[in-house]
Amino acid sequence: MASDHATALPRLFLIRHGDTAWTDSRQHTGRTDLPLNANGEAHACRLGARLKGNMFSRVFVSPLVRVRRTCELAGFAEHAEVDADLTEWDYGDYESKLTADIHRQRPEWNLYHDGAPHGESPDQVAARADRFIDLIRPIAGDVAAFSSGQIIRMIAARWLGLSPVHARHFYTATASIGILGYEHDRNQPVLLLWNDDQQVANA
Repeated sequence: MASDHATALPRLFLIRHGDTAWTDSRQHTGRTDLPLNANGEAHACRLGARLKGNMFSRVFVSPLVRVRRTCELAGFAEHAEVDADLTEWDYGDYESKLTADIHRQRPEWNLYHDGAPHGESPDQVAARADRFIDLIRPIAGDVAAFSSGQIIRMIAARWLGLSPVHARHFYTATASIGILGYEHDRNQPVLLLWNDDQQVANA
C-alpha cells in the first residue's frame, strides 16, 4: 500500500467490510446487523496484511457488527473509535431487497437519486458524509475509516466536491481499500487509490 504521494499531506483510507450472506446474494444490507461469513473473515484478515506498515493517527469504525469485526481481524480494533456517521445507508422498505426486484415495481429507481422509502435520502447520507469529512480534515496524519459500501461511495463523492448523485460512480467491492488525499495542498482533494481488492482477488 506504499504511495509515491508526498506523505506530508494526510490521507483518508476507506476500508469496506468483508463478505456477508447478503453481500453474496446481493441483497441491500443497511442497518441489518449481519456477521461476516467465512470468506468475509478470511478477507478481513488479509486486509491486515495489506494495511501493515501504515501508521494511522486515528482509526474510525462503523457501529455495525460486520464492520467492527473487519476492523478487529485487520488488527486495528484496539484504538478504533466508533462513529455513527459511518453506518451504512438506511434502506428503509428496500432493506434485504434485490435491485432487480425493486426495478420490477420502479423501473427508473436509482438509490443515489431517489433514496429509499422510509429510509434515508441521498441528501441525508451526504450530510453524514460531510460531518465525517469535517471531523477528520483537521487531523494531522493518515486516518483509517472502516465502513460499508454506499456510505464509503458518498464520502468519496463529497471529498471531491461532487453532488450526492455522483456517488454511484465509485463502485466499492467488499474488503477493498480506497485512499483519498490531496495533490499540492488541502485545497486540492484527489482520489489516490480506489477499490483495491487485490487481497481478495489473490485469495
